[in-house]
Amino acid sequence: MHLTINTDGGSLNNPGKAAIGFLIRNSDELLFSYGESIGIASNNVAEYTALIKALSYVLNMISNKSWAVESIKCIADSELMVKQLNGIYKIKNEDLRILHNKIKELINQIGVPSTFNHVLRDKNADADLLVKKALGK
Repeated sequence: MHLTINTDGGSLNNPGKAAIGFLIRNSDELLFSYGESIGIASNNVAEYTALIKALSYVLNMISNKSWAVESIKCIADSELMVKQLNGIYKIKNEDLRILHNKIKELINQIGVPSTFNHVLRDKNADADLLVKKALGK
């Protein structure tokens, strides 16, 4: 399986009521989608949390031998998160550093080639919709 994971996170009033959403696909087949409210958080924390939740789900599916994953392409509309994960931007915020390290740990545990790609919000509409639904918008 070659997975594509679209993630999004959002916060009202930043920080404020926050939510996450993600979709996992193998080619064009939707395997799983998820959205939830995560309490009070910043936009950036919500973005990172969405990817952590998605990668944790993938790791669980691999661990119980439900999926045989060969690669993962992570797509998000958070330019900051993607550039931090790709080592282009430094991480100055300690909370984000902890979340960043958790993502790197999950990728290491999954153990397949993984990429992080930025797209504009309109190219991430499905994940954005899950966030909006979780926020009650």
